[in-house]
Amino acid sequence: MTDLLITNARPMGGAAVDILIKDGVITAIGRGLSAENIPVEDGGGRIAIPGLVDAHTHLDKSLLGYPWYVNEVGPRLIDKIDNERKVKREYGLDVHVQSMRQSLQSVGYGTTLIRTHVDIDTDQGLAALEGVTETRRQLAGVVEIEIVAFPQSGLMRRPGTAELLDKAMAMGADLVGGLDPCGMDRDPKAHLDTIFTIAEKYGKGIDIHLHEGGALGTFSMEMTFERIRALSMQGKVAVSHAFCLGDPDWNATQALIDTCAELDVPILTTAPPSREVPSLRRLRSAGVRFGAGIDGFRDTWGPYGNGDMLERAMLLGMKNNLRRDDELLMALDVCTTGGAIAMDRHAHALEVGGRGDVVIVEGESVGEAIVTHQPRKLVVTAGNVVARDGASLRARP
Repeated sequence: MTDLLITNARPMGGAAVDILIKDGVITAIGRGLSAENIPVEDGGGRIAIPGLVDAHTHLDKSLLGYPWYVNEVGPRLIDKIDNERKVKREYGLDVHVQSMRQSLQSVGYGTTLIRTHVDIDTDQGLAALEGVTETRRQLAGVVEIEIVAFPQSGLMRRPGTAELLDKAMAMGADLVGGLDPCGMDRDPKAHLDTIFTIAEKYGKGIDIHLHEGGALGTFSMEMTFERIRALSMQGKVAVSHAFCLGDPDWNATQALIDTCAELDVPILTTAPPSREVPSLRRLRSAGVRFGAGIDGFRDTWGPYGNGDMLERAMLLGMKNNLRRDDELLMALDVCTTGGAIAMDRHAHALEVGGRGDVVIVEGESVGEAIVTHQPRKLVVTAGNVVARDGASLRARP
């Protein structure tokens, strides 16, 4: 069913109203709504928010359901990448099962839209893409999953990866991924030329992991900007992490932020406490589209996280020193409607005409709901009830 009437709910903590969803779209919000032959859910006077959006995660990496992974990995990025490939082989990890586990856990927390980066490399080929694609197929109507074909192990440093990325796009990946053109491949021109060529071939967008800080990160962003201008790909290229935008030289970073606004480059953060990150206020002030994600969790990279984007909104608020209730609303927007807009989903809003993704949360105010992030009472995806009381209605494998 994609028709639903939610009664006695408080959109964004406001006055109690009813929310009518027909054919997966919100058609009315007001008091005393009624509809024949449509299921009814009582909001119980609780707060209604838009569906949560995880705009940056890695569904193919999760070790949910396995015994605790003892992490003894070295400090470098390449250490973590090489170790992950090794563990996946040793575990015989079934990407479909693991991506189902993570997706359904996130659904229980109210996530209705996910962008996942899926490893494409010469070690496992297209197996991860096949597993996550099957998860996307099985969870249609439960959660939207957008797939980025991601060269996690590098592109130029591992010959054959570019051809696999091309095949991944032909198989139905939604975006082409990139990774630290300088720091990983040490050949930024070839790296960026390759991913832009593949994206242009398939008429798709790009999402680049950019962990590089300081001058190196600035250089990679400027080279990315050059290609966006040359190929008229404004609005089609996102940058994830973008740690260089959090560097202390605010004059330099403001120039980058202004160019992101000019070229419509969305920024996607995971708000990690261990790194300087782009400022929510500065990006918002400049008009840059801004989303957030969980990143990986319970995997070989680190033990932290649980898939709760409402908790991530709290962490985003803490990282950006957001204390007032109206400031916390900004953090929630990044993790709901704003995150969806960063992913080019412009109808993901709790308003008439918006997609019927609604989450009923506990709390006297939105601020309290974010900070306490109690179990979600109800999760609705396009008019379908998909979770109750903090748990997906579909059991995890």
